[in-house]
Amino acid sequence: MNGLTVRWSLAEAPEGVDEALASYVAETSHARFTGMTGLRFKTWRSVPGEWFEGCYVFASDEARAEFEEAFRETAAESPGSQIIGSSPILIEPCEIVAVAEGWDGFEATPRA
Repeated sequence: MNGLTVRWSLAEAPEGVDEALASYVAETSHARFTGMTGLRFKTWRSVPGEWFEGCYVFASDEARAEFEEAFRETAAESPGSQIIGSSPILIEPCEIVAVAEGWDGFEATPRA
């Protein structure tokens, strides 16, 4: 599977950025990616005060390459960059080796 990781540093981010990012994901970003053609799933991860990350899994090499190219062109102006106050420190394609769904199943939710 075709993955892409986009990570921002929160080391120099303004106070309250963690809540601002969580609200942005819940109110805007989650809906943008739900049902997106070519995307299998996206997760948003954070270590408060350290980093914020989007992890994407695409259905094909082409879908990943198309998204990555478009994102790289606008990364500095992306909503995440605007909220955090800086561009991503990492935009990295990767291979997702496997995905397992646990007994309790997968829950797609805009806010955990």
